[in-house]
Amino acid sequence: GELDGLIGTKHPMGWLQAPTSAVLFSTEKILFNEIDSLVKVFRQRNEQLTLKLKIGIKPFQDEEQILKKILEKIPSNSLLRLDANGGLTRQEAKLWANKFRHEKRLEWLEQPLAPRDFEGLLLLSKEMPIALDESLLADPLLCNKWLDWQVRRPALEGDPRILLRELQNGIGFRMVSSTFETGIGRRWIDHLAALQQKGPTPTAPGLAPGWCPNSQLFSRIPEEVWESA
Repeated sequence: GELDGLIGTKHPMGWLQAPTSAVLFSTEKILFNEIDSLVKVFRQRNEQLTLKLKIGIKPFQDEEQILKKILEKIPSNSLLRLDANGGLTRQEAKLWANKFRHEKRLEWLEQPLAPRDFEGLLLLSKEMPIALDESLLADPLLCNKWLDWQVRRPALEGDPRILLRELQNGIGFRMVSSTFETGIGRRWIDHLAALQQKGPTPTAPGLAPGWCPNSQLFSRIPEEVWESA
């Protein structure tokens, strides 16, 4: 793609810089003072805060209370994503839907059920926004069928030009996500995330800020990545 000038230094756009990412938390290690600090920073920047919370780690009642505390702290224009990584049963997913489907700040419930439980996911999507993640890797044909949100991981899909073409054609309901690729791949991720912001359904990418290792392997300078590798 770079050699053909579809992206990068040979393309008129060059390399676009990624927009502000969603911030990733886990119910296993939630620190409410960190959320208070985040809210303050995003208010100072006059930016919308998007939080992503990993669920399905603790009992539902415990995570429900954590989520309620978070909702008390974040502004009304914030967005919240709940990601179960395919770890919920249909009954557990129904609990989450019943409790929070009317919460306006809830952007989506991400991969609540096992990747291949397409029937269950489809039924749940009629009650609240559902984003597919692992399901898209288990069955790539779903990228052409699923009309709700898709968490797209170009580094794992094998050919990032597919998503590039979709975004250039103005196809919506795609969210670009990192899989801790090297700095060479990360340039693509940042560029695609910036393109997504220009499309019909802009949303914060999932770039896991603060979770990526700090080394030259993840540098945005290709020569440093090669030397490190």
